[in-house]
Amino acid sequence: MKSKQYLADIATSLSEIARSLKALTPQDSGTETVLGSADAYHWDGDAGVLIAVPQVSRVPLAMLKGIDSVQDILLRNTEQFARGHGANNALLWGARGMGKSSLVKAIHGDVAVRSGEGFQRLVLIEIAREDLDTLPALMRRIGGETSRFIVFCDDLSFDNGETSYKSLKTILDGGLEGRPENVLFYATSNRRHLMPRDMIENERSTAINPGEAVEEKVSLSDRFGLWLGFHNCDQPTFLIMVRTYADHYGLDIDDETLKARAIEWSATRGARSGRVAIQLVRTLAGEMGKPV
Repeated sequence: MKSKQYLADIATSLSEIARSLKALTPQDSGTETVLGSADAYHWDGDAGVLIAVPQVSRVPLAMLKGIDSVQDILLRNTEQFARGHGANNALLWGARGMGKSSLVKAIHGDVAVRSGEGFQRLVLIEIAREDLDTLPALMRRIGGETSRFIVFCDDLSFDNGETSYKSLKTILDGGLEGRPENVLFYATSNRRHLMPRDMIENERSTAINPGEAVEEKVSLSDRFGLWLGFHNCDQPTFLIMVRTYADHYGLDIDDETLKARAIEWSATRGARSGRVAIQLVRTLAGEMGKPV
């Protein structure tokens, strides 16, 4: 009798454990609501879920200076896409701190709020480079949605031995499933070909067929319809950046003083860029007791 009761207690405990585990298990993605009301999300590749970003860290599009030509191209491409027209995936490459990722976020914010101009809902999804292997799963999740999506990967590059670029290559062009028509892929990189030059040269020198050895990786960048180059700015452009940021944040400082501080700041940093400019303005704001 005691043994029967003992077994019954075990069965009850196991049943309770099973119910608890079921509650912790993610529901089937086919029954989940993919999107909420947010306009930006982060893709968690391990969990296979989209995490809403309530407040995107970005600056107004008008504050970005010294990149007018690439800004116009990417804005026009994004507007075409938001209207349901033809558009290209974009690779923004070049100098550090010159506004590559800032431009992507600023353009998304600019287009997202202009829904009255014939734009469909435009959603920005950030994916980490380490999660690129899960990119096909993300495409399946959002491909059937009525919204339009920019999937954005910041600081994209690949090192020796990495294979995650194959998932991206398939999505950009050529795979059986391919890229859904309501999705664009924007990426930023310091490398035009997404891999270091010494790796390209090393693979070329040690391969039986040098051309084919690097073709697969190098051709990845060719699958972006837009290549937008960002280059180090000159001093006049840097001074315009500094003045623009200072005015935006309401810093009461005359031109000569600001110019002297900007030249000194860029000299000590050994660089002139939008990132260096905003770092100076944060310092000045702190000295004046103002928030940025």
